[in-house]
Amino acid sequence: MNHLIVLLLHLLAAFIFVGMVFFEVLMLEGIRAHVPHDAMRSIEIAIGQRARKFMPYVIIVLYGAGITMAWGYRAVLAHPFDSMLGGLLTLKILLALSVLVHFIIAIRGSAKGTLKARAFKNIHRSVFIHMVFIIILAKAMFYLN
Repeated sequence: MNHLIVLLLHLLAAFIFVGMVFFEVLMLEGIRAHVPHDAMRSIEIAIGQRARKFMPYVIIVLYGAGITMAWGYRAVLAHPFDSMLGGLLTLKILLALSVLVHFIIAIRGSAKGTLKARAFKNIHRSVFIHMVFIIILAKAMFYLN
């Protein structure tokens, strides 16, 4: 597949994913104190139901395109600490894998009803921090190389 198409798919999926996490962490948490508990709970349930319908597809595109692009750097990744690009790309991939694990834990826990509100909030905060570092690494990889 054309590299530009794969890159654009990856960027658009990242935009949706990061945007969703940004909205949940910074926007929803910011209004929690100003909205009645029952109303906030209804909003969270509705957003969660909506997100579960399309986020798995976003994740598939995001990681599929990411793997496709990483394949082009397999020689660099074979010796990740021989270059700045290899080290930063390896770190970015490790963070992305951690985000995927967080996502799977959150989806499974919420589907089973075992995910507590505090754990859900902590997962979202952790994913948000991961995503900030992934974005920084994505730019730094080529700027510092």
